[in-house]
Amino acid sequence: MLVSLQTPGMLRLMLLLRSAFLAILGLLAAGRLSAAAPAATHWRLDRTDQVGGHRTEVLGAPQVVAGPGGPAVQFNGTSDGLYVPDNPLAHCLAFTLEALIRPDADGPAEQRFLHVQDEAGSRALLELRLTDRGWALDTFLFSATTQTKLALLDRARLHPAERWTWVALVYANGHMAHYIDGVKELEGDVVMPPLGTGRISLGVRQNKVSWFKGRIREVRFHPTALAPAALQQVLESDR
Repeated sequence: MLVSLQTPGMLRLMLLLRSAFLAILGLLAAGRLSAAAPAATHWRLDRTDQVGGHRTEVLGAPQVVAGPGGPAVQFNGTSDGLYVPDNPLAHCLAFTLEALIRPDADGPAEQRFLHVQDEAGSRALLELRLTDRGWALDTFLFSATTQTKLALLDRARLHPAERWTWVALVYANGHMAHYIDGVKELEGDVVMPPLGTGRISLGVRQNKVSWFKGRIREVRFHPTALAPAALQQVLESDR
């Protein structure tokens, strides 16, 4: 004779265990679905003594100026710069670096407006080359660890001065690309191990050459390689 072991008490216990198991699965699934992407760092340049909550070293006399889209910092192209003792890109395997800039039409030919450098000397750079017909974006990555480097520059791809433009440098899996208002211009392969801790200069190269003349309103650091559709862009109506 077969005897059932599923007594009423055991059935209740099995149902409770099943409910608890399903609840745990639901919590795990919800955690996966709601897991946020690594946080980005946004720096609004609305003062010169502090950027992103960090006390700056001020070179020259950069000025905060008002505008329809909000305040920005104006650099004079000869002596104005800001050093920020932080590197939000430190330890990132992939990253996106974005900046909202408005170059003046009468600045120097070679200008570096954002320079990220770690303590070992590895660096990520956003620069421009200015002509009387407009400016070309110049981006650069260099690893002091692998001694690999790559510059992306096409002097024929010119953009008007005296207007706001979002520029971006994106790196992931040995590949870098740069964008103007979300549109890819150039790309190439380069091995770039993660940057370490360091500092950032705005408006000038960190050895105080290649000064930028124009305005910077915002800089964004993302610990991921953003898709083109996720990059910032300036609408024609906002220029």
